[in-house]
Amino acid sequence: MRITMLKSKLHRATVTHAELDYEGSCAIDAGLMKAANILPFEQLHIYNVSNGERFTTYAIVAPEGSHTIGINGAAAHKANVGDTLIICTYAAFKAKKATSFQPDLVYLTDNNHISHQTQGELAQK
Repeated sequence: MRITMLKSKLHRATVTHAELDYEGSCAIDAGLMKAANILPFEQLHIYNVSNGERFTTYAIVAPEGSHTIGINGAAAHKANVGDTLIICTYAAFKAKKATSFQPDLVYLTDNNHISHQTQGELAQK
């Protein structure tokens, strides 16, 4: 049996850009992607704390140090500049591995700087 677990999370990210006329995705500062162990084009589940919307898209890389969280394409209807988001990735593990797996959790300030984080199992390798 395989169990889907939270792999990583950017907690309380602030939307800096929302661009409807784009092919789609979520642009994330490269440094934040590294901290949260998010890969380019990895599937994202996004939970908008500001308005309750929930949607799925994929990650693209924004310049490191830009503190960008950009919502593009159709998803731009679900988030506005200034909204607070929780951005998550998930992975499937064998049941035995799932009981000990620890995710990468990155907590952000209002301007998308890292306030603190806990590094999970994948980041330690």
